[in-house]
Amino acid sequence: MKLFYAAGACSLSPHIALLEAGLPFSLQKVDLKVKQVESGEDFNAINGKGYVPALQLDNGQVLTEGPAIVQYIADQNPAAGLAPAVGSPERYKLQEWLNFVSSELHKGMGSMFNQAQTPEWKEAVKATLGKRLDWLSKQLQGKPYLMGEKFSVADAYLFTVLNWAGMVKFDLARWPVLRDYLARVAQRPKVKEALKAEGLLQ
Repeated sequence: MKLFYAAGACSLSPHIALLEAGLPFSLQKVDLKVKQVESGEDFNAINGKGYVPALQLDNGQVLTEGPAIVQYIADQNPAAGLAPAVGSPERYKLQEWLNFVSSELHKGMGSMFNQAQTPEWKEAVKATLGKRLDWLSKQLQGKPYLMGEKFSVADAYLFTVLNWAGMVKFDLARWPVLRDYLARVAQRPKVKEALKAEGLLQ
């Protein structure tokens, strides 16, 4: 498998998942400004949407969209315990978390990287994110991970998005539970390995 990524982008989530699942893969760095893979390939020819992540399977098929990719990864090695069994009530809970991170956190936090964002727009985004993080903080109270005691692919995604807070100057001090969660996930050996591989950790 090949994971097409950009350092620190949402592709960090499937990168972590691949390492946690113990699956063989190669990394292909993408310059998103010019849509070119480090190998010289035109990234738009691989993923016409023009953004990461994209996971090219061994048969040549390309999967896009992070929540779908990480579930695929988890299902390639169920023994790693990164996702509950397909069809189980817990699996739908995992999908609920992936959708929440995608629609309610990723889009808002990600929008703050936009240089065209006005101060008023940014404050509106922060206010909405604040409400979502208030709720999330309550859900994580007394739990190491989103699904309870076990790390899942939803945690790889949430960690990736919350990790952007420092980059966009969004202070998480109001949510000590979330700061503790970020620090806890960051200590996982495979998370450290992914961060190092992307040049985000010395």
